Amino acid sequence: MPGSQARCRARDRNNILNRPEFMSLNQPPRKEQAGEGRGGAGPRRSMFRQQSQQDDAGGRGSRDSSEGPAADGATPPSSRWPEQDCMQLNPTFRGIAVSSLLAIDLSLSKRLGVCVGAQGGGAPLRSVVTLLALTGHALPWICGTLICLWRSNTLAGQEVLVNLLLALLLDLMTVAGMQKLVKRRGPWDLPPGFLDYVAMDMYSFPAAHASRAAMVAKFLLNHLVLAVPLRILLYLWAFLVGVSRVLLGKHHVSDVGCGFALGFLHFSLVESVWLDSATCQTLISIGTLRWTPLV
Repeated sequence: MPGSQARCRARDRNNILNRPEFMSLNQPPRKEQAGEGRGGAGPRRSMFRQQSQQDDAGGRGSRDSSEGPAADGATPPSSRWPEQDCMQLNPTFRGIAVSSLLAIDLSLSKRLGVCVGAQGGGAPLRSVVTLLALTGHALPWICGTLICLWRSNTLAGQEVLVNLLLALLLDLMTVAGMQKLVKRRGPWDLPPGFLDYVAMDMYSFPAAHASRAAMVAKFLLNHLVLAVPLRILLYLWAFLVGVSRVLLGKHHVSDVGCGFALGFLHFSLVESVWLDSATCQTLISIGTLRWTPLV
């Protein structure tokens, strides 16, 4: 029947062993070829020739039907080399290393996500971990900085708070842009919540909470006079905020590590372009609509 013959030809074309680069796998060893003699070699050779002719005719027909008639004077499309269709049997060492590290990162992140759902091993601590992660969210820090700036009466305090606000906005926009560019999903592929949409924290890489916690901790330690126990607690808080996102299944371990590094980079950038008191007072006047431009 024509339908069955067409299906057989399509099956032969899809078979990977019928490709030219794998054709030698269908042939018997040389010893068996020598034992068969001339009588056995003729039919086998004719069978392979017939299969190759069928494959060429089927491939030519499919190309003609998909491409349509060629234009006058146009050269026919060049056929692909067999090396372009074969599998990559010798991957590079760099590819193997990157794939192995990503697999280890995913496995470790899934094992540490004990607070995912109500049936996880860390389900009783889920509320505490969620509250700890909320302390590294952008909304409380930006709102708190604005309230402190509104209630501040000293020029030095307003200078520090304005630079902190600019650092928070820089961290928010940079992390959101990198997440939108990379678009890496979390280890458990959980849908983002309402607060995540507000802070534009919808993807996994890099971890926004870890970046913000590292930047804020370094900023406060550099511009506030704190006792040694408070300095230790501030470092511990920044570390636990990053770990809480892994426990909740929102980020990979590598996302949190890159977030910490990005937070320190943001702090260094803000320190290099630190705004003086006069510039901060001008920004405050513009923000409160009390700015009178010089005539």
